[in-house]
Amino acid sequence: MPPLGDDEDMKLRLFLEPQQGATYDSQLGVARVAEAEGFDALFRSDHYLKMGSVDGLPGPTDAWITLAGLARETSTIRLGTMVTSATFRLPGPLAISVAQVDAMSGGRVELGLGAGWFTEEHAAYAIPFPDLAERFDRLEEQLAIISGLWTSPVGETFSFQGDHYQLVDSPALPKPIQSPRPPIIVGGGGPKRTPRLAATFADEFNTPFLQPDDAAAQFSRVREACERRDRDPASMRMSSAMIVVCGEDEATVARRAAAVGWSVADLKAFGACGSPAEVAESLSRWRDAGAETAYLQVLDQKDLDHVRLIGREVAPLLA
Repeated sequence: MPPLGDDEDMKLRLFLEPQQGATYDSQLGVARVAEAEGFDALFRSDHYLKMGSVDGLPGPTDAWITLAGLARETSTIRLGTMVTSATFRLPGPLAISVAQVDAMSGGRVELGLGAGWFTEEHAAYAIPFPDLAERFDRLEEQLAIISGLWTSPVGETFSFQGDHYQLVDSPALPKPIQSPRPPIIVGGGGPKRTPRLAATFADEFNTPFLQPDDAAAQFSRVREACERRDRDPASMRMSSAMIVVCGEDEATVARRAAAVGWSVADLKAFGACGSPAEVAESLSRWRDAGAETAYLQVLDQKDLDHVRLIGREVAPLLA
């Protein structure tokens, strides 16, 4: 596959799932390799409980504590969550934490924020889990509050009166390094409320694990939501997340697929799998659907040669 044209560059970001079994040090190892290989960003999930048949040892790591550490031990790569659960944290303290990590990184942080969905992790760690409608109501209020706290001029206070959260004369400090604020990412497949929330609050919209045709349809809904708000749809960056398994030969692809509990056939149907050229060709389908950025879900964090291969062999075909 020949390199794509400069006018069709696709940013590549790594996306980790540390709840499946990862230490801080293993995440740091991926971050350092990702930075060395020129990836645009390293994002991680925000979960407290493993999924599937893995043992999840040694246990979960907190997303924002981890990102704070990575902020001090990297220098160029962007860092963020895909996505922070609004059920885990109150909006005021979350705004403070993210602003602080933004300062610790020198302005390299992005906030993906969602309503939360994994019932079992809430039960396992005593986190309240309201019904879906209330979770989306809380998410909308959190987006409004965090944006308001970050963008209020220094010296002015910020107040908010919602059904679930109320702020009275907050000093709205600290401010993040990035101006007017760190990028906010909203994502999902909902046809109505999700596009509206993105058009109202987000800088980027992400389709998590949707096939290219479905991603294109959702991107279209988000653009229409932007137009209804008199917002230029071009101001919204579009992105997609997908699982990736890459290898120099078929045996390596099969080994890496087995290591994360997938068959090669399922990976090729669902994500981006195969040789570097095959992975690049798959990613180009999401690019053609409208995704300007790809979040590559790498499930085996110990396999740093996998990350190097993607950076050295796949990325040049997309940039």
